[in-house]
Amino acid sequence: MERPELPSYLKTKIDETASKMKVDKKKLLASATEEYLSAQVEPGECVGLVAAESIGEPGTQMTLNTFHFAGVAEMNVTVGLPRIIEVLDARKTISTPMMEIYLKSPYNKGKDIKKVALSLKETALEEVIKDLSISIADLTIELTLDKEKLKDISMMPVTVQKLIKAGVKELNMKIKDDLIILNLKGKDVHLNQLYKAKEKLKKVFIKGVKGIKQVLPVKKGDEFIIVTSGTNLKDILKMGTLIDTTKTTTNDIFEIHDVLGIEAARQTIIIELRKVIDSQGLNVDMRHIMLVADIMTNTGVIKGCTRYGVVGEKASVLARASFETPIRHITNATLHGEMDHLSSVVENVMINQPVPIGTGLPGLITKIKK
Repeated sequence: MERPELPSYLKTKIDETASKMKVDKKKLLASATEEYLSAQVEPGECVGLVAAESIGEPGTQMTLNTFHFAGVAEMNVTVGLPRIIEVLDARKTISTPMMEIYLKSPYNKGKDIKKVALSLKETALEEVIKDLSISIADLTIELTLDKEKLKDISMMPVTVQKLIKAGVKELNMKIKDDLIILNLKGKDVHLNQLYKAKEKLKKVFIKGVKGIKQVLPVKKGDEFIIVTSGTNLKDILKMGTLIDTTKTTTNDIFEIHDVLGIEAARQTIIIELRKVIDSQGLNVDMRHIMLVADIMTNTGVIKGCTRYGVVGEKASVLARASFETPIRHITNATLHGEMDHLSSVVENVMINQPVPIGTGLPGLITKIKK
């Protein structure tokens, strides 16, 4: 049997190390090859089982809490076991979506960082209003804009007035000094219609990126980044003049998949699991996490480790039945006339046959003397 060769990038690294440390290149290559081969999985090893145990066991020691960002309301991040479950179940709606937005120079050094952060935050009309009321006598809505808050987000009152007109088309607008008076179009105006219009008015989008609910400038290493509550990767990446699009990321795996593709989603699963495990001070070999990420994404779409995801895809009827809802799986298989080739572990255990792992994997041929 031929000895497997080292990957080319490792050979290059060995060449560099040998010339730097002035050691015998052949000896270094031989010991590196030996080490590389011993690190490979033996044929017949139950890699799935080992990965499940290696991730599952530290999971029993994890905390169940949600980490809170000090000083910012509604800014939480799910950590520990709940986050692991969220990732492995491939949940489309996650409890604390957030982004890490990296900036280009000079903003990443702290220049106008607050201004940049506020320009990204989704701002609704209710956040820049000083006073909003309904005049029952005149059946009108009266509002006054907060000029200080408008200054913070670099907006002129005239621009806001235009956005109000476009956002709530059923209202007529009059301006009297700083007061904006709005009344409903039409003759018969009821008070409840006015209240509905008032609620709609509050939600008129003024500035920022939709979906970004909170922003927090944070120093990471020697540069400033913006951590957000809420996520909108597609629109953030369009802001190429401010944003470093090569580093900016979100913790929403499905959004990564939609914007950047399945390979990026696989990498995000690895990063998110690694982040949780490291934050809890636990040690899990990277290869177990990579195996789980591969299984979740190898069909080109993200599938959770659930009965509807990875397990539901199994070819073996008995393997599907052993996980959850056995009667349903067996009934469906009977109706479709499915056949089980007993090629995996679970089904062989169920019918008391040798399992095709380890020494049970190879078939033996006996030589008979003629």
